Amino acid sequence: MKELARTGARVVVNGRSEARVNAAVALVAKDCPQAKVFGVAADSSTAAGCSRLMEVVPSADILINNSRSFEPRNIFDTTDADWMHFFETNVMSGVRLSRTYMKGMLARNWGRVVFISSESAQNKQRDLLRHGTINAHFAISQGLAQLVKGTAVTVILRESTSLEGVTSLVNELVKHEAQSEEGAVKVVARSNRITTLIQRFPVV
Repeated sequence: MKELARTGARVVVNGRSEARVNAAVALVAKDCPQAKVFGVAADSSTAAGCSRLMEVVPSADILINNSRSFEPRNIFDTTDADWMHFFETNVMSGVRLSRTYMKGMLARNWGRVVFISSESAQNKQRDLLRHGTINAHFAISQGLAQLVKGTAVTVILRESTSLEGVTSLVNELVKHEAQSEEGAVKVVARSNRITTLIQRFPVV
């Protein structure tokens, strides 16, 4: 967000709560006083939340789909409601927003759609079955990339990103195993949760 703001782009921050949205907007504004940034509090894991966001922001040149729910849990403790919540948050949010905003991008023949996903979709973990199974961003992003082939609209999939859920996992290792942050990331890497060559989590 900060890098986009520095280029002069009009940045819209979306989040579930007014407080967290305002905090994110303040961070961007502090880093870039001339930033054109504002926030919209709307839960993109619901159809109503997506409609609210698209009502306030009817078009976009760059869409970053990073609505995510992350929680390690074994299958025996995972209810049907848990699975459906993950599906709405991790999959349908990106589907709904891409479906709307990409129409305008194609009409203008320029745009970028970025999916922030997880390697758990390909590299299954026993405590992340729910997370990996419904991380359908791989199929969605590849299908959309094929759809816009030959245009100036690009669809990108980015994995293993240092977002809140990943940070929480690393922090838990730091707390319970007396690891440094660097050491905790190496533990995660050795457990095959990271397959990128850089062996760390990129930051958005």
